[in-house]
Amino acid sequence: MNTILNKEPVLRAEKSLKQFNPDLKVIELEQTARTANDAATALGCKEGAIVKSLLFRAGDSFVLCLVSGDKRCSLNKLKKILNKKDVSMAKPEDVKRVTGYTIGGVSPIGHLTKIKIYIDENLKNFTTIFAAAGHPNAVFEIDFENLKALTLGDIKEITE
Repeated sequence: MNTILNKEPVLRAEKSLKQFNPDLKVIELEQTARTANDAATALGCKEGAIVKSLLFRAGDSFVLCLVSGDKRCSLNKLKKILNKKDVSMAKPEDVKRVTGYTIGGVSPIGHLTKIKIYIDENLKNFTTIFAAAGHPNAVFEIDFENLKALTLGDIKEITE
């Protein structure tokens, strides 16, 4: 059976997930979860419980921001945290090269290169949160503390 769960990016995300906790699993969705709104609709949850994985370029380096689905990442706050003036959204080809995922399915785990990760503190307002698992139709369910432990991300005020 050729399902999206057999695709390499999904398997890579699932491997990271299983290494952290064998009980966590990737969920295949009938509808796309390309946007936070789509994901919330497909999962029947609040948009804020969806983790948006957004890659930013800061000079020669990259930072992945895990943002609550109902919030916007603040470039100004990121510039202050990183102490850099040239911070911008990464180009699609950089997202693919750095994370190994295409936009719409960027997972907070299983990246091709090591990336600094910042986690939006607003995500702790939800008992359960959902993040992409390497494909627009694949997600995983987790709680805030486990997301923090799984990604080794720093909690930051990064939204506006």
